[in-house]
Amino acid sequence: MTRFLFFIFVLSISFVFSKDKAPKDYEFLRKKYENYSENDTRAFSYLNGYIAKAKKENKDSELFQGYRDAVYFSKSISQKLKYADSCIDAAYKTASDDKISTAYVLKGSIFYAKLKKYKPALDEYLMAYKYSKNTGDLYLKYKISYHLGVVKNYLGYHEEALELFKECVKYFEAGANDPSLHKNQIFNDQKGYLNSLHQMIVCYRGLKDFRALDSLTNIGLLKTFNNENFLQERSYFLKSKGISEFNNSKYQAAITNFEESLGIMKDDFAWASVDYFYIGKSYLALNKKDLAISNFKKIDSIFTKHEFILPELRENYELLINHYKANKDAQNQLFYTTQLLKADSIISRDFASLSLKIHREYDTNTLMEEKGRLQTANTWGGFLLLGLAIVAGILVYVLFKRHKKEKSTLDKYLSLQERMRTHSYVGLESSISAVNPAPEVCDDKKTHITEVIKEDILRKLKRFEDKKQFTQKGLTIQKLAIQLETNTNYLSHVINEQKGMNFNKYLGDLRIRYITRMLFEKNIYLNYTIDSLAKECGIASRQNFSDLFFEINGIRPTDFIRNRKKEIDNVDFSSIGNIRGLFSENNVKSI
Repeated sequence: MTRFLFFIFVLSISFVFSKDKAPKDYEFLRKKYENYSENDTRAFSYLNGYIAKAKKENKDSELFQGYRDAVYFSKSISQKLKYADSCIDAAYKTASDDKISTAYVLKGSIFYAKLKKYKPALDEYLMAYKYSKNTGDLYLKYKISYHLGVVKNYLGYHEEALELFKECVKYFEAGANDPSLHKNQIFNDQKGYLNSLHQMIVCYRGLKDFRALDSLTNIGLLKTFNNENFLQERSYFLKSKGISEFNNSKYQAAITNFEESLGIMKDDFAWASVDYFYIGKSYLALNKKDLAISNFKKIDSIFTKHEFILPELRENYELLINHYKANKDAQNQLFYTTQLLKADSIISRDFASLSLKIHREYDTNTLMEEKGRLQTANTWGGFLLLGLAIVAGILVYVLFKRHKKEKSTLDKYLSLQERMRTHSYVGLESSISAVNPAPEVCDDKKTHITEVIKEDILRKLKRFEDKKQFTQKGLTIQKLAIQLETNTNYLSHVINEQKGMNFNKYLGDLRIRYITRMLFEKNIYLNYTIDSLAKECGIASRQNFSDLFFEINGIRPTDFIRNRKKEIDNVDFSSIGNIRGLFSENNVKSI
């Protein structure tokens, strides 16, 4: 009996210690760090182990989640972008469209929320949209819908953006009030609801619907009252309340709201600059010019640091220029004139479709002339006139050459367009069956292929082209030969004989003609960057893509896109505007 009890005791001790030494599972590790706040690097004391475990065990889904969490807890922007790229790579390895789409949204959110770089953000969101078309994840769809709405809103498409945000508010409000969901999902839905509500307010302000704006602002303030979890969102509603007070000439009340907004706003220099702008204008209305100018200068500091400015804040520099002009301070007048020129350049680059609508008291030509006058106030007039004459001559020559080039480019585009419309833009995939195979040459010492083998390869090539498998990245003749169950010598011989070109030219021709059709037939592709278009058709290098496009079509892809956009009057967002599918990944907990 004593031996039996001793045996049970030893087994129990062994079980306890073996259990302690067992590998910790992923859920256990995540619970160790998931309650840390965003940017809290202490989470990595557990998160690094989670990622290492996933790598060692080749668990791609868990590795995707680990990198996704790493983005949330990383403190620096560069680290967030690094982990976002790793998250995308891990997502591709899972072959899950939902995970790939989520990873692209994650990276796009860093560009938007942290850097306010709308063009790269839009590229990532469009990739996310592409992979989310067949998803059953409604949260993911509406998340993408939100982000596309944000970009539309900033580009001035307020009505289109408003429709997206209305759908988002409806979806996220339902989730925020669903007690059956996980607490993190409820938190995410609450964030989504409040951020969508704020974007609706921005839309209504752009549409000058002040009654709807005030109503939603009051709702937002009520929903975020005395709630520590949503201080950032409350700062946005306080900003909106301040703008309403300013428009109603209640300047002191407006200043109070703006200062309270700035007091709780965190890491959002774009909306902070709006607060400073209206504080300055309020002080100006109260005839407190020194306080006004100090706030306007804060906006310039933000612009200098981040090289970002909202179009509505352009007036900030006009006010500064007028102030120093009235005080006969030529040095500061010149400085802020130069800053306004830089701001105009960035606005034109990042807000091309919106910048034309902005009322400009100082147009670019006036600003250039004013800058020249200030810089050369103490120089001889004769040298100035001579310099202007030389510049004018160079400008005339450049404009002439540009006009000539534009005409040539337009002619090439119209010729290519005509071939598209008349279906005479024939690619290799359309002509493969039209090629009459040359009879077998018996004295061909390089490669001997029977007609049966040749016809079999041709059939497989036809299927390869019909299924658009030529868009695979890193495709080589060796890889294709394996896929077609033949050898490289036979495949090379058939392509050379039937197509009159080598494998690389054959592959490049297929890819360029495919992407050209997509650009012509589907307007959404016109919003892609050249890098994204290259990846879409399987070409790794932007330069190789551009050179191949020019070689085959006689026109650069940028010129084709520009002329195509002119043809349809403006950028067509209709293909993504009606998706039923969010806001920044920042402050959002992943589940």
